[in-house]
Amino acid sequence: MPTLPEALVTDRSQLIARLAESRHYDVAIVGGGATGLGVALDAAARGFSVVLMESHDFAKGSSSRATKLVHGGVRYLAQGNIGLVREALRERSTLLHNAPYLAQPLAFVMPTYQWWEKPFYGIGLTLYDVLAGKAGLGRTEFLSRAEALALLPTAQPQGLKGGVKYWDAQFNDARLALALGRTAAVHGALLLNYCRAVDLLYEQGKVAGLVCEDAISGESYRIASRCVVNAAGVWVDELRQKDGQANQGDGRRPTQPMVAPSQGVHMVVDREFLGGDTALMVPKTADGRVLFAVPWLGKVILGTTDTPRHDLAREPQAFAHEVEFILSESARYLRRAPNRADVKSIWVGLRPLVKPPDDEGENTKGLSREHTVRVSRSGLVTVTGGKWTTYRAMAEDVLEQCADKQLIDARAAGVTVDLKLVGADEAPGQAHSISEAPGLHSYGSEQALVAGLPGAQTLLCDGLTEAMVRFAARHEYAVTVEDVLARRSRLLFLDARLASSLAAQVGALLLQETGLDPQINAFTALAEHYLCLPASA
Repeated sequence: MPTLPEALVTDRSQLIARLAESRHYDVAIVGGGATGLGVALDAAARGFSVVLMESHDFAKGSSSRATKLVHGGVRYLAQGNIGLVREALRERSTLLHNAPYLAQPLAFVMPTYQWWEKPFYGIGLTLYDVLAGKAGLGRTEFLSRAEALALLPTAQPQGLKGGVKYWDAQFNDARLALALGRTAAVHGALLLNYCRAVDLLYEQGKVAGLVCEDAISGESYRIASRCVVNAAGVWVDELRQKDGQANQGDGRRPTQPMVAPSQGVHMVVDREFLGGDTALMVPKTADGRVLFAVPWLGKVILGTTDTPRHDLAREPQAFAHEVEFILSESARYLRRAPNRADVKSIWVGLRPLVKPPDDEGENTKGLSREHTVRVSRSGLVTVTGGKWTTYRAMAEDVLEQCADKQLIDARAAGVTVDLKLVGADEAPGQAHSISEAPGLHSYGSEQALVAGLPGAQTLLCDGLTEAMVRFAARHEYAVTVEDVLARRSRLLFLDARLASSLAAQVGALLLQETGLDPQINAFTALAEHYLCLPASA
């Protein structure tokens, strides 16, 4: 019978006991999304002592709300940002190697309706292949009208002249975040969800740790650390403001906000609207944005938008014009366009767009157009921006900056390049496409562990068993119904009504496993926000 790595401890009582120990960490991280978890894994793999605090659940924010694409960034070619594309293509290859059950190649077709589109986009995508080199996933192909319709049988045939096929990849973002965290734990990192960083500690004017509060017990803990990394995504300014307030006695101006959030809306419909395993990509819609129709976990994701937002809501709602944009643009490119009644789930993610740095007395280093690292005078390290594809490179950049400022020792980078994530050791023939409906294949080499738990034969719905809920509670840090149905499984993101109907059953199982309030009513209220209601509602 397979067993979990001995070092992988996720029992909350044991984790809290470790947190209560008087220990001095090398690196303390605030934020359990892609960036924070990536930093935790890289630092732990280099041998640093690491603690990570997440105020809600791992990947609760933007890191579970991506378009599910691992991509090099075709659009950056048009901007001439070759370096960024190369980096992303390299990291795409690394991710596919280290988590093959969570990230896999995916074919895309750009349908062409104007005579110039095929050569124009085809040449750019051929360059994309050249930049990928040996890391390429397949060559770009120019398609006839018949070939394009064979791959996209539900594409709008009227006026279709052909298409261009190219390759990128897709992934399961929330489960990848979980795999990063669990792998960091195997390497000794202490990770806690539902534990909020409420303040910073200082010694002689320098950041020396943080104060955190367990959201479940209400207990506070003081964590001493040589280096504190603020990786809270769109919420990084909250800790930066605290740092600025603590140091305003030196005559500096108040800390200016670093992030200008933008939101992306995604809508999920049944697989029949796409009719195959190939994704559709429109590089330039009516207003110049990109439109995707991506097969994922047995459904199709339509999106995305890019709309400025002036608040930092934990559960942002789609604006009416965003919903209409996606539906109307889908109608231009699909033979049968979905309407509101066809939408199974609608969800919104906030993107942390970084404002240009102003002169606020901070030592600032923009490491790429996609992410930024800033180190304040007191030594608080803040990282934000970027995208899922380059999480690993971002983590290396953060630790390099920490070492440059002598907050930690300089240690060789590159330790995560070939580091397989927990669950990645699948035997040949075990892999399944993540565009298929969810099931045991989402667990990689841990499938037998899940199948060996009570309730393995008891289906709650297609792709979710009682055993999966128990595994989430015992080995994947799950506390609430939302943790299970939104992120350990992805049911809330695939079918909000079905997820809501299972809340009581999942909650009863979690209560058996953890003895903690599974927050059933909170989840059913949340699921209402994922429904696409009639326009008059």
